[in-house]
Order: sequence, then structure tokens, then C-alpha cells
Amino acid sequence: MNISFNWLKEYVDLSMSAQECAKILTDIGLEVESFEKIETIKGGLEGVVVGEVLTCEAHPDSDHLHITTVDIGQAEPLNIVCGAANCRKGLKVMCATIGSVLYPIGSQEEFKIKRSKIRGVESLGMLCAEDELGIGSSHEGIIELPLNAKVGTAAKQYYNIQDDYLIGIGLTPNRVDAASHIGVARDLVAYLRAKGENVTLKLPDVSSFKVDNHDLEISVKVENTTACPRYTGVSITGCKLAPSPEWMQNYLRAAGINPKNNLVDITNFVLFELGQPLHAFDARKIDGNGVVVKTVENGTKFTTLDGEERTLTDRDLMICSIEKPMCIAGVFGGKQSGVSDETVDIFLESAYFNPVWVRKSAKRFGLNTDASFRFERGIDPNIQLYALKRAAILFRDLAGGKISSEITDSRPQEAEPFRFEFSLKRAKSLIGKNIPDETILSIIDALEVKVEKREEDLLQVAVPPYRVDVQREADLVEDILRIYGYNNIELPEHLFSTLAYIQKPDKTHLVNMVSDALTARGFTEIMSNSLTKASYYEQCKAYPIENAVKILNPLSQDLSVMRQTLLFNAMEAVELNVNHKNASLKLYEFGNCYFYDASKKDEQACSLAPYSEKYMLSLLITGQSRNTSWNEKATVSDFFCLRATVEMLLKRFGLSIYDMPTEEVSDDLYACALEFKLQNKALLRIGQLSQSLCKKFDTKQDVFYAEINFDLLLKATRKHHITVEELSKYPEVKRDLALLVDSSVKFAELRSAAFQAEKKLLKKVSLFDVYQGDKLPNGKKSYALSFILEDKNQTLNDKTIERVMDNLQKTFESKFQAQIR
Repeated sequence: MNISFNWLKEYVDLSMSAQECAKILTDIGLEVESFEKIETIKGGLEGVVVGEVLTCEAHPDSDHLHITTVDIGQAEPLNIVCGAANCRKGLKVMCATIGSVLYPIGSQEEFKIKRSKIRGVESLGMLCAEDELGIGSSHEGIIELPLNAKVGTAAKQYYNIQDDYLIGIGLTPNRVDAASHIGVARDLVAYLRAKGENVTLKLPDVSSFKVDNHDLEISVKVENTTACPRYTGVSITGCKLAPSPEWMQNYLRAAGINPKNNLVDITNFVLFELGQPLHAFDARKIDGNGVVVKTVENGTKFTTLDGEERTLTDRDLMICSIEKPMCIAGVFGGKQSGVSDETVDIFLESAYFNPVWVRKSAKRFGLNTDASFRFERGIDPNIQLYALKRAAILFRDLAGGKISSEITDSRPQEAEPFRFEFSLKRAKSLIGKNIPDETILSIIDALEVKVEKREEDLLQVAVPPYRVDVQREADLVEDILRIYGYNNIELPEHLFSTLAYIQKPDKTHLVNMVSDALTARGFTEIMSNSLTKASYYEQCKAYPIENAVKILNPLSQDLSVMRQTLLFNAMEAVELNVNHKNASLKLYEFGNCYFYDASKKDEQACSLAPYSEKYMLSLLITGQSRNTSWNEKATVSDFFCLRATVEMLLKRFGLSIYDMPTEEVSDDLYACALEFKLQNKALLRIGQLSQSLCKKFDTKQDVFYAEINFDLLLKATRKHHITVEELSKYPEVKRDLALLVDSSVKFAELRSAAFQAEKKLLKKVSLFDVYQGDKLPNGKKSYALSFILEDKNQTLNDKTIERVMDNLQKTFESKFQAQIR
């Protein structure tokens, strides 16, 4: 939100500079994100002063130039050549001195005043016309000032030009009370009062409000008091459409609003002054001279101010006339009832709408207005009457209107403050500093919080209802701390720590361990939203939409369900990177996936029984696994690159990928994939994604993906114990075998059989070549296996080695009908 420093000073007397004010705002929790100087006249007329023409003579080499001497209040007058026809002795003028920079109206370029010679005569300045200074459009001659204008007065001072500063505040969602200039001023006053300064908040005076006549009485009926707890209104007649005064236009521009006319600008001005949204209806368009606040039937058509026809629901609160809807309450006005250039009489609305109703309607229609921004966060429920009077007075003073009805107020009673107990002792404990009671009490008073009762260090406090974010003790402690100053809380000189037992396995430690391992292998971690598109699951067989956890009030269709897999988030990242010419990727992500099982709904009384979540780890590779270098060629990522990484991770957890049951997977997400199980539950799914899925994400290259149930992996580590043994003193022995086997035989089967046949000396079995082609019999393939043998007690001799290899060979021949090549 943009705050005008000059506008802010209307409500609090500030002796500080705009820069100091910005720093204080950041210190008290209203973080300043931008700071900009706004010049009423570009350049601020720096270097331009009031001068008096002492002499004026014709230029000897020109028929229209004059040679003048001009007194600007310095020791010596300036010699200036001027071409204006109205230049003469004794004239008071605006003189731009050397170094001044002017921005003439109608010119795209600046004009810098320099020492120059004009037809042989030195000129040390320039006598200016209105358009040359940017204060008017006339260029008929130089400006003629009154004779009493004081020589040497700066033009900025003479014209009373006041530069402004635009302070951009990043409001947090809970601080809607600061979404106005008076709201920010209130915080500044609290800070200054807590520092001992005698300042008060200067609210606009509305005591001059009075009803002029009763010429336009409009009835008000609130049918839905839940959605509209308070509705006030008043009629104003005889308004004259005209431009707003310059001061109001300047303030609105500073707030980011383009001025339109006085009738529209007044409501916008009060919005940014008080934080109370108002709406002005053209009274002639209110059928039946009555306003009804209610919901309408499902399917009712309604055209908003932007000209778009919208379909209403019975959960949208509407401001209606006797016959038809006129406005979506708190969100957007209607095209047929708003103020126009022909408007003379208006009905002015100032209301408090239920934040939930406003938020849901705004999201339903995809609208985000200044009014809905404030209503859906919870405005001051007691300011409606004051804001209505403030606006009515402005309509009277700036538009010539007459207040032509009594004020209608559906809830004359004020909203109650938020009451709770507040312990000074607990506050000091939370703050981490022993702040004197007097200091805390002075800050509480500066925040307009009333202490209704005190018993020793326990207070009964009442927080004003406009502070919707302060409804419990911890909230008030936070408010006290931001006014006291976070920077005033010293860091402790000693750090006290205690030993704590951490249950094993430590999930955080293992997540960090996996992250470090993957990052070391060139992977990049991504983080994505748990909310995702329902369309991903609508035609998905692997993760049907029936099992998705649906959001009751989604922010948008793109965030309407909770994810069942990390796959689609990873593919969104692939699509983004590929479109930005970054096609070689290694990505991983940790995250929860969410599931709904309708069959469990009636099994338990607990309403959460059908819902479950799993903590998952996803890995994805695509493009090149190794880039081209001077000494090696590029390597394209494939299934085995990803498989090697997964095998490494499982090994860190004490699991072997070869010891787990494996099933081939074929569904609409994978072209081919394997699923590995642990304890009869799916632990890992790894494979190549289908071309149809890649096409949906505008990706033509092959993508390989793995997803691990990290919760299940953590459970497996509970039985994993790390032991240490001395390195063997005796050398390893390597032997190779080439086996011709049936095409259906897998390496994992051969490896398992080898370890069963030789449990003592066989240390490692690896596959270093696979061949399957026309040189082999049909239905056969060749495996080249490497065996590592080791005896930790002695050096292996040839006889022992041959015995082991013969045993392995016979095992392969008997179990797999293998032939030795």
C-alpha cells in the first residue's frame, strides 16, 4: 500500500523527515518496500529565484533581443539576454540561474541553463515564461510578478511548491487496520507516545454534519444479518459533477488512484483515509426508493461495472433495490446503478460485511478490489457511521450537495472490544527481556488498549475491535514488542543448552543426509505447492480423482485438490526449464502427498479416517547427464543413470535393491517402470514417463522419474545397525563368467543364486555386459558377470578359487540352464 507523507502529516504532527518516518515504520512492523520522492513540478524549480530587471536595452545585433541586468539578491546583478517582448525595466521576474535544469511543458527533454553568448553578448541566466518552468501553458512572454515580490526568493518558496514522498508499505494479511493513512498515523502516534512525546491522533472533525432536508428518503432492509452485521446509509441531493480540488487529486495519485471526478474521488479518498470502503449509488436508479441487503436465487444474471455479465449464487450477498440487484456487497458495483456523469442525487453506503462472505464471492468471480481487500480481512466494525458522516460533509463541501435524509443504521450498538487476561510476567518471558512494568503499561495505553482491571501482574484488557489481529495474550505481546523495538532486545551473553533425547530414526537428519547426497551428484532440490490442478487426476488411472482430497473453498481451479503424487509438480518444473532453454535437469523434491479413501469413511467414528498422507521423495532426470567437454562426449540421461542414484540412496539406508520383490508397472503415466516392494508395501517406483504425459507438459525429450515412500524407508532404518570391522589384510580376487541364458532370466536372479551358492567367500557380483542379437539363438541373451572373492583369514589359492567358480557354474547350469560361453 502507498502512503503519502504529506497526507500522513494531516493526522499527526511530525517533526521528523520522510526518511526517518520510513525507518520507524519498518521498525514497528510496517515494512517499507519502496521510497520515492514525488515532485509537484519536475525538478522542483531548483536554482530559479525572483529577480528584478534593473536595466533593459535593445541588443545591437538583433531586432527582438534585449540586454538586461537582473538583481537576484546577490552582490552583483546578472547580465542576461532576453527575447521576450514584455521584458522591461522594473519588472519582477522568475530568473533561472546557471546550473538550473528546467522541464518545459510539451518537451520530452530537459533544458539546462549554461553560461552562453548570444550574438556576442554573454548571458548568465534566463528569464522564464510559464511553460518553461512547467507551471502553466502560456508562452506569450516572461512571467510578470507583483511588484511586492521579494528579490532573491526561491521560486519553490514563492509558489509554495511542496514535494511529497511516497512510502510503499508491504502489509501483512493480519494488519488491515494499517490499510489507511489514519491507520498508519495511529501506529506512529503509539510509537511516539511510547517514546515520551506528547502527540495525538488528529481525526477529521465531523461535528458539522447535519441534515439539510428530507427530500430523498430511501428505506433500508437487511435480510441477511449474518453476512451484513451493520449497514448505514444516507441520501445526498443536488450534487454537481466537477473535478476534485487539486489537493485531493494529489493525494489520490500518491495512493495509486487516478482522479475521475468529485463524486467518485470522495469515496476513494475516504477509503484511503479511514480504511472504510464506501459505495455511492445513483439514487434515480434505485427502484422503489428502497435498498434490500440479501442473497438472490442461484443463476441470477448480473452485469458489473466492468461490463461483464456474471452468474450469481445464493451464497453471494447483494445490495438490491426493491426490484433487482445493484451491487455485489463489498466486492464490485453494478453497471446499472453506479454514479455517472448525469448523476445528481446519490445514496451513500457505509457497511460492515462478513469477511468470509466477501472473500468467497471475490474468489468465486476472480475479483480483487480495494474494497474486497479490506472487507475480507476484517475492517473496523465501529467506523461505519463516522466514515459516512465524513464523506457526506465532503459531498456537501466539494460537490454542493444537500444531506436529504436521516442516517439509517441497522445496528446502532457499537461492537464489543476483544477482552482477555494479560500477564506482565508471561509477557516478559515471551519477549526475553525484563522490561519495566511502567514501560509495558505506557505502550499498552499508546496502543489504545484499555486496562479494565489489575491484580498484581495480571491485567484484564480490552483491545479496540479495529485490531482484529489482537485477540489473545500472545498477540498483544507481539504488538508491545514491535512498538518497544525488536532492536532493543539484546542478544544474551550466555547460551544455555541442554541435552535432549531424539527418537530414532531422526527424520530431519536423514532428509538432510539424502539432500546432501543428491546435491553432491548434481541434483537440484525443488519445492512446490501441495495444492494442484484437479485436471491432472481426472483422466489418470494411476491416481484417480476419486482418491483426491478436494479443497472446499479453492483459491482457483489450479489449486483445487491436494496432490497424490510429486510427479506433476516435477513435470511443471521440467516444462518451465525446457521453455527457458535449460533442457538438462536433475531434480529432487521432498513433500507430503494426500489421499482420500471413501471405503474407510464408515469404519470409524473419526471424520478424518478416510484421509491419509505420505511423505515422499521424487527424483527426475532428463536431457544430458554429462555435458560435452574437451576430453569426453556428452552422455544422455537414461533409466540406468537414475537407477544408480536410487541404488546408492537405498544402500545408505542399509537396503539392497536386489533383495526386494519387483513388479513391472504399466499405466498411463509410464512407458515402462518397475515397482520395488518392502514389507509387501510399495517402496519405490522408477521408470520412463510416457510420451503422452510428456506431451501434456510440452516436453519432447525422454524423462525418467522415481518416487520413494520416505515414511516406509524411515521405518526400515529402525532395524538397520551399522557395524565396524577391520579392513582385510588379504587381497581380493576377480573372476569373470559369460553366461548364455533365456531372455526371461534377470540379473537379480543370477546374483541371488550366486550368493546362496557361495556365502563365505563371495563378496560382490556385478554385471558389466549384456548382449542380445542375431548371433545368439532366438530367445537367448548373454550376461557377462564379474565376481569378487575374498577370504579375510588367508590369501586365496588357485584350488579354492576354482572350487568356488565350479560351484557357481554348476548352480547357474542347474537353476537357469545356463551355458558357459
